Amino acid sequence: MLYVIYSEDVADSLEKRRLARPAHIARLQEMKAQGRVVLGGPFPAIDSEEPGDAGMTGSLVIAEFESLEAAKSWAEVDPYVDAGVYKNVTVKPFKQTI
Repeated sequence: MLYVIYSEDVADSLEKRRLARPAHIARLQEMKAQGRVVLGGPFPAIDSEEPGDAGMTGSLVIAEFESLEAAKSWAEVDPYVDAGVYKNVTVKPFKQTI
C-alpha cells in the first residue's frame, strides 16, 4: 500500500538540511531503485524551484510500504530526523486514484 510521509521543518533548517542531505537522498534513491517511490521532494519556502537561502519548509514522500508501521519506522530513522531538520512528521495511508 502507499503511504504519505509529510514532514515539517524547524525554523532555519537550511544548514541542517545541507549537512544531512546526502544520507537522506541515498535512502530515497535506494527505495526508488526498488520501484517503491511514487514521488518525493521538498517544499520551497518561497515561490521558486531554487529558493536559495530561503530554504525549505518541509518534505513530502509518497511511497509503497508493507504496512503503516513499516512506513512509520522508516520515517523515524530518516537522516533529517536525526539531524533535527524536522519538527513534525506525519505518516498516513494513501489511496491513489489518479
